Amino acid sequence: MTVTPGTWQKSSYSGPDDGNDCLELASTPTTLHLRESDTPATVLTVTPTPLTHFLRAIRDGVALRP
Repeated sequence: MTVTPGTWQKSSYSGPDDGNDCLELASTPTTLHLRESDTPATVLTVTPTPLTHFLRAIRDGVALRP
């Protein structure tokens, strides 16, 4: 059974002048859901651990391997 997130939060990096061009995040007990506000039907669903590794690699400038 897929749990649909009920509450989406807008990125703090998105300002009031960004309109619908922002990243939104929602969570369920086991997953995180990310979407672009201008295409809300397309949702990326991931567990916290891989997303943490991905964001850490971006922050540290590390090349990711497949």
